[in-house]
Amino acid sequence: MPILWLDEVDPAEFNNKRVLLRVDFNVPMDDAHNILDAERIVLTLPTIRRLLRAKAKVVILSHLGRPKGKPKPSLSLEPVASYLRDLLDQEVVFVHDCIGDGVTRIVNNAEPSSVIFLENVRFHGGEEKNDPVFAKLLARNMDYYVDDAFGAIHRAHASVDGVTKFFVKPLGGLLLKRELDVFVRVLNQPERPLVALIGGAKVSSKIGVLLHLLKKVDALLIGGAMAYTFLRAQGEAVGESLMEEDKLSKALGLLRKARELSVKIYLPKDHVVTKDIPTKKDVRIIRSNEFAPDDIGVDIGPMTVEEYAHVIKSAKTIFWNGPMGMYEREEFAKGTDGLIDAVAHAQGFSIVGGGDSIAALNKSGHSKDVDFVSTGGGAGLELLEGKKLPGLMALGYYDS
Repeated sequence: MPILWLDEVDPAEFNNKRVLLRVDFNVPMDDAHNILDAERIVLTLPTIRRLLRAKAKVVILSHLGRPKGKPKPSLSLEPVASYLRDLLDQEVVFVHDCIGDGVTRIVNNAEPSSVIFLENVRFHGGEEKNDPVFAKLLARNMDYYVDDAFGAIHRAHASVDGVTKFFVKPLGGLLLKRELDVFVRVLNQPERPLVALIGGAKVSSKIGVLLHLLKKVDALLIGGAMAYTFLRAQGEAVGESLMEEDKLSKALGLLRKARELSVKIYLPKDHVVTKDIPTKKDVRIIRSNEFAPDDIGVDIGPMTVEEYAHVIKSAKTIFWNGPMGMYEREEFAKGTDGLIDAVAHAQGFSIVGGGDSIAALNKSGHSKDVDFVSTGGGAGLELLEGKKLPGLMALGYYDS
């Protein structure tokens, strides 16, 4: 890892310096702008506090949602700045833009150990276009750049990639370092057996990850709606369950590749089904060969939960991404909850990533029973897929 990490730099270097800190505070909020899950904010506190102890002027930069390059009041980061103020128990100055003379003036006039929180960087179209002019404006008058936004490192955006060109040596933050350490461990030096539990809706969004994981794992447990594409590829009827007809050949190819590599792939043996999701009509448990033409699969069944839990119990490393069913509906959450319980009580080192998985984990009350909760769903999956991520390239991660 040729990245220069924040904790490798003498703290004295940051004394009264302007440090642009890119974080990922893209957190869920309700209609009243209350933060529903502050995990990403809390996990960035060690980086922020280290800079504050070094008497830096900490200038926080983040995105929130998809405002499409224009200011959108409902996606303002001001409530996040207020939340951070309470966590730090110190003043956090919120600025209603992320570039311009006003930002420069406020930062220049700030005292050492100040926190200046900039408005949503995606309120400018130049962010997602990775516009070099916009990137230069972000870097204007800043002395250092620190990237601690693991959840955004797979984006070739101005605040992640372009901005680094205007610093002699951009730095990696403490959360980013921790995330990479764990993913490198899973990919290159896992304790075995390594078991991956992959759920979610679509094979299309995870086929690359699944193919790459086959070279790493000892067993692959598949759940969620994506399981129906695999079952259909094997000739099984799946009723009206969500299934990708155009991905059947890819699913078959993956199953064939698994056999070549002697990797065991587990697919659900029983299912919770309904005739209609909104009304929960005729909810029942069936075996894989018992789908009626109008049945819709919405969760894995108890026999599958028991089998998967047994595999998880014997694992030394467990990676989980994606729920096993429609966990957001209580009636269809038993499969996901059952495997959360299995992961929480497993002896192996457990990693959970992905927004839906983390939401289900937090809902269950087992978040403290998992060894590592990753802040980056998409970034983590792309790392597992073997892709080179723009944010890491910008920090020199792949340099020889």
